[in-house]
Amino acid sequence: MKLDNTKVQMKKGVLEYCILTIISREEAYASDILEVLKKARLIVVEGTLYPLLTRLKNSGLLTYEWKESSSGPPRKYYKLTPKGREFMEELGQTWEELVYAVELTTGETIPKHDKTQNNEQNS
Repeated sequence: MKLDNTKVQMKKGVLEYCILTIISREEAYASDILEVLKKARLIVVEGTLYPLLTRLKNSGLLTYEWKESSSGPPRKYYKLTPKGREFMEELGQTWEELVYAVELTTGETIPKHDKTQNNEQNS
């Protein structure tokens, strides 16, 4: 079993939650989402992000609006639907339960990263 493959699968498992959370803060353009994920070291390529955004939209969790851009063609900005917000909140609860279960099972506390420290490191 390859470690890299396992790491990728673990990251994919939380990707929807992370994307929905990013969009919940404010409507977002795909490249904005990619930038936040990159800063968090959850590197995702466009070929992964766009199908996922389409799937979330088709599931009724996201909607989008075309907006004019000062540099180039109009851009598609995503925002959560009420159903998407509810889904994200449920994923958040599941994430907390999973973190608790892993900590309990392994006897190790999962480090909670200081956002200020992360932002300074990524600058």
